[in-house]
Amino acid sequence: MSLWKKIGLFLASIAPGVFLVGYNIGTGSITTMASAGAGYGMSLVWPLLLSCIFTFILIIVFGRYTVVTGETALFSFKKHFGKGLTLFVLGSLLFSEWVSCMGVMAVVTQVVQEWSRPLTSSGNGFSPLIMAALFGVLLYALFLNGTHRFFEKILALFVGLMGISFLLTMFMVIPEPKEIIYGLVPRLPEESNAALLMAGMVGTTMGGILYVVRSILVQEKGWTKQELNLERRDALISSSVMFLLSAAVMACAAGTLHPLGLKVENAIDMVRLLEPLAGRFAISIFVAGIVSAGLSSLFPIVLLAPWLFADYLNEKRNMRSLRSRLLVLFGVSLGLIVPIFGGRPVLIMIMSQALCVIATPLVVLFMYILQNRKSVMGEFTSGTGLNTLMLVIFVFTVLMALTGIVGIIGMF
Repeated sequence: MSLWKKIGLFLASIAPGVFLVGYNIGTGSITTMASAGAGYGMSLVWPLLLSCIFTFILIIVFGRYTVVTGETALFSFKKHFGKGLTLFVLGSLLFSEWVSCMGVMAVVTQVVQEWSRPLTSSGNGFSPLIMAALFGVLLYALFLNGTHRFFEKILALFVGLMGISFLLTMFMVIPEPKEIIYGLVPRLPEESNAALLMAGMVGTTMGGILYVVRSILVQEKGWTKQELNLERRDALISSSVMFLLSAAVMACAAGTLHPLGLKVENAIDMVRLLEPLAGRFAISIFVAGIVSAGLSSLFPIVLLAPWLFADYLNEKRNMRSLRSRLLVLFGVSLGLIVPIFGGRPVLIMIMSQALCVIATPLVVLFMYILQNRKSVMGEFTSGTGLNTLMLVIFVFTVLMALTGIVGIIGMF
């Protein structure tokens, strides 16, 4: 077997994990990690590491549930906890994703506009509306001409470009290794907004939608009980890459902006502030990473609506149906709202993350209950160790949700 064929088979075996990385590392995550790095150096690496460890556990739990029962999470919630609560979860997840479509596209187009100012005679950069339309057409064309396996390859391409861009930029401006190690020691900076920022970091890494989608991807892959080890390996790779790329973005800001006391409020600040410090070449690579991150998030986001409806109704996922095409077209069209009508993309991103966080504790609690029902899981019911971890994660998500909500209310 050739090396390239081996690489292809390996990538195919971790496709669900790659999909989650593409969805998880987006412009909201970049903005949050850059803000943490600029404001606090690498001192907030520890909540990032903790949330990635918790995410690893939950990815395994939700994937294992689908492997054992053959059922996806959302359908199981409706089956065991009723339509009312499940519709609340579905509605909050869908609404947060549609709001996120607006914010992600707005951030991506504004970053491209800022980066391209020197390339235009007027100095205004590329039009956000034109760029949003071009990106929207690209995403919808990829959807219309693809299958699930094709979607996996597109996500792998976006994630690969994003990873290479962020890691290259990090190595150009990397902070001292001892600073990174010091950041793994748990402590909370004294500044008032540190807790809110930490909640935002957790929110971008541990959104409930991630685990609901995990069960869909595992069912799509057709994994059985004999492949539980493969499912765990996929979860480990996924959560590890999430941590590595998020830490790379934090390091980019920590190595350049933090020593000068410069703050990052949004992704555009990264372009404006980093360029004179890191140079045009480095910032161009970083912008390529931001665009790849935005597209790698937008592509699964627009796919999620038909997937979630099919999950809730326990239907076969038919991406060629009229309902699926209209839902994806609606999601893509939302990306034009901010370029046409204006708005504050960062505020929109914060709203979408807050909405997603609200449902996360409920999603974790439902799965905790189902994992302990012998009538559902049989011999695969959770042991004492896993139950303890799940309860700790549940309490953690509740605390982070409350912290985030209180912080967001305080902003207004």
